[in-house]
Amino acid sequence: MSQGLQVDLAFENLSKPVPEGIGRSRHLARWNPADWPLAADWAPVIGQFLASQSGQQLGAFIERRLADGAIVYPPQPFRALDLTPLADVRVVVLGQDPYHGPGQAQGLAFSVPDGLKPPPSLRNMFKELARDPAVDAEQHSGGSLERWARQGVLLLNTSLTVEEGQAASHAKQGWEALTDQLISAVSAKPEPVVFLLWGAHAQAKEVLIAPRHRILKANHPSPLSAVRPPLPFIGCGHFSAANRFLEGHGRGPIHW
Repeated sequence: MSQGLQVDLAFENLSKPVPEGIGRSRHLARWNPADWPLAADWAPVIGQFLASQSGQQLGAFIERRLADGAIVYPPQPFRALDLTPLADVRVVVLGQDPYHGPGQAQGLAFSVPDGLKPPPSLRNMFKELARDPAVDAEQHSGGSLERWARQGVLLLNTSLTVEEGQAASHAKQGWEALTDQLISAVSAKPEPVVFLLWGAHAQAKEVLIAPRHRILKANHPSPLSAVRPPLPFIGCGHFSAANRFLEGHGRGPIHW
């Protein structure tokens, strides 16, 4: 991760005043993946990972951190896999790791619960939606992207847990082995899928994606990179480009 991105991720996750009912109760209580809701067609990938050495090492790591008193987010690490079954995936948005501020992470990349102020990258995503004349986007009254997830937009972070106040604290502990397998499972689908790869971290996953799918690349929507070359996020037109591709293959548009 570049120093600039590290700074920006930390900035995005600074603790802010949290509305009543949103806060520390929204954290992981224990390592028990069997309790985490999951669409049935993701279960073979998850089961294989959990039985692997990487999966067992990850579980042991998170159990140790919880035993040490760490606050770990989100409470449901497989939330994206619950809302978006593999069979329904039409678009993949790749994030890095969950937000680490109280109440922010909800298991969906870039998304925060309604009632919280959208972080800077998410605000830039909404700004790009509003700027794109080819998108008839609905007004977002909050920061939740659950509506996208229920339409087949897989909002996948490459690391699925994080500790409070510590960006990337669970990176390289095993989650990446699983999320690479999840990306590969989507790539194996016969139906064409759009992959939105924003920033170098997401673009490193391009090697996992079959050429029949549509890959759209731009800078990360972070304020530190959203308007900079070589591929500014603001002005990229990815939301309308994704819909054109989906409609051209008979898969229907996303109602952003």
